[in-house]
Amino acid sequence: MPHKQQFKPLNLPQNDCMKVLITGATGLVGKAIVKVLREKGISVNYLTTRREKIVSSQDFSGFYWNPSKDEIDLACLEGVSAIINLAGAGIAKRWSPAYKKKVLSSRINSLRTLHKALGEIDSAQIKSFVSASAIGIYPNSLINFYNENETDIDDSFLGETVEKWEREVDTFNSFNFNVSKIRIGIVLSILGGALPKMARPVQNFVGAAFGTGNQWQSWIHIEDLAQIFVFVIENNLKGTFNAVAPNPVTNAKMTKELARILDKPLILPNVPRLAMQVILGEMSYILYASQRVSSKRIEKKGFIFQHTNIGTALENLYLSRKEDSESQMASMNKEFV
Repeated sequence: MPHKQQFKPLNLPQNDCMKVLITGATGLVGKAIVKVLREKGISVNYLTTRREKIVSSQDFSGFYWNPSKDEIDLACLEGVSAIINLAGAGIAKRWSPAYKKKVLSSRINSLRTLHKALGEIDSAQIKSFVSASAIGIYPNSLINFYNENETDIDDSFLGETVEKWEREVDTFNSFNFNVSKIRIGIVLSILGGALPKMARPVQNFVGAAFGTGNQWQSWIHIEDLAQIFVFVIENNLKGTFNAVAPNPVTNAKMTKELARILDKPLILPNVPRLAMQVILGEMSYILYASQRVSSKRIEKKGFIFQHTNIGTALENLYLSRKEDSESQMASMNKEFV
């Protein structure tokens, strides 16, 4: 297969002591984590529900699974010392009753399939199990500043989903390895996720803050998020960690910074909640929910964020891409001179 080698790092040290199994490796966050692991020379096994996505090389190998049918290739666990679980349907779709069921079942079934598989092998070589979670578990509040010790749960579909998701992760504590949960904030990436959806109206001159604009948005640059997952497994950490940048911002601030970076004016009034409820239904809740979340716990473990300010983070994402495009264009022009 000609595309097998595209994942193999060139002239990088090989870390033969670690192999990581990843679920959700082909998603936005998964790809970023795989990139970091590959740069470190760490071997990767990944699970996919699509057989055509399976590739195999010495240090990057795919395996089939189907959590909805409790099917998994146990060979995926051979030589694995850490597991990163990212499996789950995205929440950025209209929350119909059927889709809400899919959001929850995709998370629960994936974990149960992994749990059963681990019970069928000698898992002594596994040191770390790290699962994605979400800050949507924290209650909607304009004044609270949440850390991982918070026990109240947001009274919403998202809060209830994350609570059940984490409860299922906790069942892995029955094994003799460390279990961690990474509560992810709003992921900033130009390749997918929330940011392109937030930027599109701004780019089309119809950008505006939602509601009062005072709701807190705890965000994280995709590069920092990927590094946090790898940091947790490399240091064999245990427990719950918020994956958010140290400086949350309001929705109004986020919108203004996007407009500044994209060099577009904000001329419309704020978007009332009722309007988005008509368009998006119950899912509109996530646009108006406020969660100001602390990153102190992961920082105290020694993690250093590279992107701490929303303005410079957005500049890194958008302006670096612009510079790359201009550089490529200049290079192409030279060929025709």
